[in-house]
Amino acid sequence: MNAGSADIRRILADEVEAFRRIRLEALHNEPSSFASSYDDWVSLSTDEWKQRLRDPVFIAFQGSEPVGIVGLRPQRARKMAHRATIIMVYVRNDQRGSGLAHKLLHAVADHARGMGISQLELAVSGDNIPAIRFYSREGFLEVGRIPCGFIHDGKEIDDVLMMCRLPV
Repeated sequence: MNAGSADIRRILADEVEAFRRIRLEALHNEPSSFASSYDDWVSLSTDEWKQRLRDPVFIAFQGSEPVGIVGLRPQRARKMAHRATIIMVYVRNDQRGSGLAHKLLHAVADHARGMGISQLELAVSGDNIPAIRFYSREGFLEVGRIPCGFIHDGKEIDDVLMMCRLPV
């Protein structure tokens, strides 16, 4: 499958089941890549899932099947309204290397620009070298590191903090 055939769109509450499916898949398949765990999300009520869609969430679909996800958490404080955090990034294994992650990231960046956001930030697992390289290629710079940002299976994992200024 290639990224060209993927339909990427911001989803709303009526597509909560697609959101639930791809988010739980991400947490199940890549547990060391996320600070949240499968157990944190699996028992959420439908209303709680819908509440998490208040901030923009974009899903890549192949037909009706969700194959990738990215979210955006804008800062609420007025003095920080130019900033937003990229969250929940996941692309299925069979889609990696296809350009889909690039398309997802650009879809959320375009949306952010439309909201008046000029700086994107993210935290990525220090163990996830392919993701760090991807974000670097996409123009993100490492700006810090939080030692032991989270603990997975007893292992301390650093959070690598990255940011990117959006072109106007």
